[in-house]
Amino acid sequence: MLTITLPDGSKREYPAPLTVAEVAASIGTGLAKAALGGKVGSGEAAKLVDTSYRIEADTALAIITDKQPEGLEMIRHSTAHLLAYAVKQLFPEAQVTIGPVIENGFYYDFAYKRPFTPEDLAAIEKKMAELAKKDEPVVRRVLPRDEAVAHFKGMGEAYKAEIIGSIPTDQDVSLYREGDFEDLCRGPHVPSTGKLKHFKLMKVAGAYWRGDHRNEMLQRIYGTAWASKDELQQYLHMLEEAEKRDHRKLGRELDLFHIDEHSPGTVFWHPKGWSVWQEVEQYMRRVYRDNGYQEVKGPQILDKGLWEKTGHWDKYRENMFTTESEKRDYALKPMNCPGHILIFKQGIKSYRDLPLRYGEFGACHRNEPTGGLHGIMRVRAFTQDDGHIFCTEDMILDECVAYTELLQKVYKDFGFTDILYKVATRPEKRIGAEEIWDKAEHALMESLRRSGCDYVIAPGDGAFYGPKIEYTLKDALGRQWQCGTMQVDFSMAQRLDAEYVAEDGSRKHPVMLHRAIVGSLERFIGILIEQHAGALPVWLAPTQVVVSSITDAQADYVESVVKALQKQGVRALADLRNEKITYKIREHSLQKVPYILVVGDKEKASGAVAVRARGNQDLGVMSLAEFQEKLANDIATKV
Repeated sequence: MLTITLPDGSKREYPAPLTVAEVAASIGTGLAKAALGGKVGSGEAAKLVDTSYRIEADTALAIITDKQPEGLEMIRHSTAHLLAYAVKQLFPEAQVTIGPVIENGFYYDFAYKRPFTPEDLAAIEKKMAELAKKDEPVVRRVLPRDEAVAHFKGMGEAYKAEIIGSIPTDQDVSLYREGDFEDLCRGPHVPSTGKLKHFKLMKVAGAYWRGDHRNEMLQRIYGTAWASKDELQQYLHMLEEAEKRDHRKLGRELDLFHIDEHSPGTVFWHPKGWSVWQEVEQYMRRVYRDNGYQEVKGPQILDKGLWEKTGHWDKYRENMFTTESEKRDYALKPMNCPGHILIFKQGIKSYRDLPLRYGEFGACHRNEPTGGLHGIMRVRAFTQDDGHIFCTEDMILDECVAYTELLQKVYKDFGFTDILYKVATRPEKRIGAEEIWDKAEHALMESLRRSGCDYVIAPGDGAFYGPKIEYTLKDALGRQWQCGTMQVDFSMAQRLDAEYVAEDGSRKHPVMLHRAIVGSLERFIGILIEQHAGALPVWLAPTQVVVSSITDAQADYVESVVKALQKQGVRALADLRNEKITYKIREHSLQKVPYILVVGDKEKASGAVAVRARGNQDLGVMSLAEFQEKLANDIATKV
């Protein structure tokens, strides 16, 4: 007798070994039809399997359908194989390489004699739909490694043979067949191609074989796949919205910034964009001031010897820009922490001075690969709202709790209320003793518990010098952006001999908390642009008010209104051009100006303004004083 334990704790007995599909069928015809795979075992030992997997002993079993994340991943993995199947049907000479699942979809890399065209992509997608409709079974088989190499070589699939050749000789490999297409894969896969109904191919891009630029260039076809038609349509709609909100497009249209090939990975800020930058920076400067931070400024270039002591030269050198002068090696700083330690070391510090909080708008440089650069979101030169708290072990929890509360307030002011919390624990390459890592990880998790925040753990994702909390924002489209961070570091101050005099007169090394709220200002401004589709809140907008005359007769009054607003601290401009007022309104609306004030003879005579708010809202005529009060309230409440 064989006993299967289901997720609800119920048990079912069977007289003999049977497959996952047969278990599903014994529970109900609906579940049998919906089953995509199974999860056998419990806890960390649980493994995903095909519905054809044969259960030989007592075990826990969950039937996987498209309602679970694992089911969606199986759909996407299997759709990648369906893509390769379709390509081989249409282009038999193409060679298949790898096709993994990625966020929201999948890709597959191919070697082919010519580039795939948009017409090819449409034909491939059509062929995929035809093959899915045939509902062909997906069948698994296992071969010895050497036999599998010979099999793929015989099919002319050199890339697959190379992949299998890197596997140890004593290992068997699994292959999956649908129709006359067979692919190397660990699996699991859906039981038949008919389960794959809601997909779309997105684009073709270049990709080097095994990610190495010294290897040949392949063609990567990206696709997306979902469990239902509605989910697919929602995702495609989100992509359309994201394209409209693309910060690179809006940066050009709103004249905020540009990226230039003369300095890849750096930003050329235009006057309007720099106005937004300054507003964000000055806001964060007030945050420093109001929360006990002392602003400092460190140099851009530091000696190699310092980076060796901190561990960056060994662990991070490939991402650093280096230079040489007078036979000394230097690096542009990729982060600000070593400089802050050197400032801390000037003069004797007492336990009474702690916690000591330094903040810096520190310009950093990181040698990111060209292919990874993306507008102002991923750059080589960026500025952080970087802060470091020097404290004792006993102060860590209170500092982390206070920081999380502060971060939540800042994000709310910028329009973000949905925050995800993640604790990234010790990576494989790290410095410091294990007991120190234990203390640091515990402090971060306990601080989030005390703050009432639910969090997930990301094993191995910490920095090489300490674990961290990552604070991730959700934007208007539901996309996630990791911005803020809090890192507990027991090692770096010790490595650079930073000390304070303890209460008992002894010398001790401070604990160093690395923290940033918005992180890279460049990236955060890019997120803000996309979050608001370029229509930044009044307090952030580069031009808050435009005052437009109807005729030349109102020019002097327009100038006086603008001066009154500027005296109030408002970013206001006059539009006295000899153009129709409808033209002026349309032009400033396209520039997403929050308020357009229209002034004619009646408004001039009564000291009033006709107010149009963004979104084509006519707020009517009001006195200048009344409008100024409304505007001041908008700015104060950050709407």
